[in-house]
Amino acid sequence: MIRRAGLIVLLLSCWLGTAGGYAAEVHNVRVWIAPDHARLVFDLSSEVQHKLFTLKKPDRIVLDVSDASLQSNLETVDLSGSPVSLIRSGSRNGGKDLRIVLDLKEHVKPKSFALKPNDQYGHRLVLDLYRDVAPEAPQKTAVASADDPAALRDIVIAIDAGHGGEDPGAIGPGRVKEKTVVLGIARELNALLQKERGFQPKLTRDGDYYISLRSRTERARKMNADMFVSIHADGFRDHRARGASVWVLSPRGASSEMGRWLAQKENSADLIGGVGGVSLEDKDDVLAKVLLDMSMTASRSDSRDIAHSIHKNMSKFAKMHKKQVEQAGFVVLKSPDIPSILVETGFITNHDEAAKLKSKAYQRKMAEAIFAGIKAHFSAKPPALTWLAWQKEGRGAARATPSSYKVVRGDTLSVIASRNGVSLSALRKANGLSNADQILVGQVLKIPAS
Repeated sequence: MIRRAGLIVLLLSCWLGTAGGYAAEVHNVRVWIAPDHARLVFDLSSEVQHKLFTLKKPDRIVLDVSDASLQSNLETVDLSGSPVSLIRSGSRNGGKDLRIVLDLKEHVKPKSFALKPNDQYGHRLVLDLYRDVAPEAPQKTAVASADDPAALRDIVIAIDAGHGGEDPGAIGPGRVKEKTVVLGIARELNALLQKERGFQPKLTRDGDYYISLRSRTERARKMNADMFVSIHADGFRDHRARGASVWVLSPRGASSEMGRWLAQKENSADLIGGVGGVSLEDKDDVLAKVLLDMSMTASRSDSRDIAHSIHKNMSKFAKMHKKQVEQAGFVVLKSPDIPSILVETGFITNHDEAAKLKSKAYQRKMAEAIFAGIKAHFSAKPPALTWLAWQKEGRGAARATPSSYKVVRGDTLSVIASRNGVSLSALRKANGLSNADQILVGQVLKIPAS
């Protein structure tokens, strides 16, 4: 009997020891800082169960992880720029479970979730801390007058550097990461557009942090973007694969997105049609479908035009994967009202193309090809009530040469006088006009000194 009891105790102790060995271990903690949130990532040895709750006075976030232990030094975690002032840990349930406490220095909304292993990482527990960020000021809509340059707006280009933060994208020779390369190209493109009168570039991300695919298009919509360009670098298991490519939304992708918008129109505050667009939520099903179809048709047409131009520019110095623009149902291309393209700048898994993509000179060359395509399209087809549209109609040239002015459609004598800073009577006198103020399109008027 004693021998049997001893055997039971031995088996029980072995089982407990084995069970204890299955406890998850937290090996590392990483922090990623974005403008609107901070992300903490806990690297785990295995999958875990966790519970998240908050405490007040002072503000804290508590993360209870079942059957886990900490094998990392929290004091070495860099919290600079984050809403967390201190991160500490303890044990509970007799040392079986791990408790992690975050002391906060500002109000946040926490969200936690688990991530399964991928090519780069094992099991992870993610904690996102969303800040209270003031909404961005809306883009000027220029409803006052197309004849007043001060009321005109710039063309907004949303530049989207793919991947970021916990998502490195494809990784090439020497551990060069897609997320780093494409951010470099995006910044080069941003700099080129900033120098160009009439354009206002905006980056969806300007740092090493993650943004979900839907959030990228949502950010473009909040920016009132006239165009969305997403920049990537391909990867493939066969290192011989090479070539850049330009993508637009496929008909199947457009059809599925139209269905998604129509299905959620009752609860959606999204607008279609860009600046000064319309909401679908108060429209009947037939009208909503017609409006959405019109918006998406125009958007896809402009997308193809821009994509063809960029593809042609890139082919002058880069090997292209295909001779034509390609189509796919990428999520980032699915804005019904925003012309959207995706540029794959090359295969980062190819040794030759990876070496080029790492080069600042090549990144700038790639950005110049994209920039030239964007500029060519919007110079030829500028949106109404933008500075480029005003310039294209000849009004900008009139200001550059104030001694004379060529009348264009929609002009009136009083508007011409006001724009050039002269009195109406002086303008009449200089041109021998009567009080009828009759002027003709193409007529050249003398502009007296103001």
